[in-house]
Amino acid sequence: MQRIEDAERLDRMFHALADQSRRGMLDRLAKGPASVSELAEPLELALPSVVKHLAVLEQGGIVISRKEGRVRTYALAPKAFDAIETWVAKRKRGLDRQFDRLEQFLAKGAGSTGESK
Repeated sequence: MQRIEDAERLDRMFHALADQSRRGMLDRLAKGPASVSELAEPLELALPSVVKHLAVLEQGGIVISRKEGRVRTYALAPKAFDAIETWVAKRKRGLDRQFDRLEQFLAKGAGSTGESK
């Protein structure tokens, strides 16, 4: 059973990833840390909008920030996607088991009718 805190964390992460602009920022951050203005440059968004998007990413635990003087720099959080990978892997294992059972069922059915492949 999933803990409430884990579920809420995943909700924040998936919400953060649901926006195309935020995913674009993550693509840029995958290359290395960047300032707000560097992240805003390829987007057609005003700086305040970019800051709001970055706040959503930070609340989702996907990015971290640090401020030096007047410049705020963002980077991907070191284990940003671990929770999502775990969640996806668990569901994938469940699907794999279902397909394995289907394959066994179909194999038994083909063998019991005397039909050959």
